[in-house]
Amino acid sequence: MVSSMQFGKRRASVVAAAVMALCTATGAYLAVPAFAAPPKVAADPNAPLVAGTPCTATARSCVDLDSQRAWLLDNGKITRGPVKISSGGNGKATPIGHSLRVYRKDKDHKSAESKLPNGQPAPMPWSVFFEDGGIAFHSGSPSRSSGGCIHLGPADAQAWFNYLEIGDQVQVVKASQELPKHKGQPTVDPKVGTGDHHEDGDDNDDDDSDDSDDDD
Repeated sequence: MVSSMQFGKRRASVVAAAVMALCTATGAYLAVPAFAAPPKVAADPNAPLVAGTPCTATARSCVDLDSQRAWLLDNGKITRGPVKISSGGNGKATPIGHSLRVYRKDKDHKSAESKLPNGQPAPMPWSVFFEDGGIAFHSGSPSRSSGGCIHLGPADAQAWFNYLEIGDQVQVVKASQELPKHKGQPTVDPKVGTGDHHEDGDDNDDDDSDDSDDDD
């Protein structure tokens, strides 16, 4: 005959096992991310170039390292650009890529690597990170090479920040390499660029951010 004490112990064990199973199931449920990462759209090397750029229509932003110019694109239409940029120099070249992805945005980013003369972290306003190693678009002088990032004038940097979203494709290429690959292929008709931008960089020299970048 089972005593009341033994029955109580068995009942407690059953309850504990049920609670543990519930916690495990709940933990597994909560481990699922609240938002799925946006799907990656690989650049098609055989796709036509957007007219006036060395990039294909899947790009949301295009950078030509040869001419030091950049564009914002929407389904093969130019929405802004070309604008003057500066890329990496002094042994810290900006990486080339056809399917780079925006993975982080920080309006008031401070560099963890570069310091101002007073020892404070160097500002990188309107940062849009698109490649490992802290490579980003950000406000900086297009007249000075960066540590690997893409410098944009202040107005353009803000436009890039406001336009690009997490998951958007960025293409950083050299026109001298891309154009021969697409020789004879039709180009996508562009839309006339809009927005306050100046290819000659007249409004781009009033940014006092450091010309070195976060980790590039």
